[in-house]
Amino acid sequence: MPTPIMKSPLALTDLVDWGVIPTMIEGESRTCGKLLHKGPEGRSECGLWVCTPGKWHCHVTRDEFCHFLEGRCTYVHESGEVIEIEPDTAAFFPQDWKGVCTVHETIKKVYMIR
Repeated sequence: MPTPIMKSPLALTDLVDWGVIPTMIEGESRTCGKLLHKGPEGRSECGLWVCTPGKWHCHVTRDEFCHFLEGRCTYVHESGEVIEIEPDTAAFFPQDWKGVCTVHETIKKVYMIR
């Protein structure tokens, strides 16, 4: 089985529409992306994710590592911790992280969920 790779993720145009974020507070953040790999029984996953501006409740159900390539957003943990995201920011969100995400400019990230 060949190793899955994704070259120039910012240049990809063959993205799949993944719909609107279901927990919207303000606006209508739409998502799309490209799956690079999905592990057995869907327990792990990685790919490219794109999200348009809006504000929504966020609940991370499995550990997720993200490298944000483009755009700006703010995550506010339910404890009050504020995480400002800008291009070339890497972040790890542990399982059960809860808070609010506000996407100011369309974000593109590569991610790994386990």
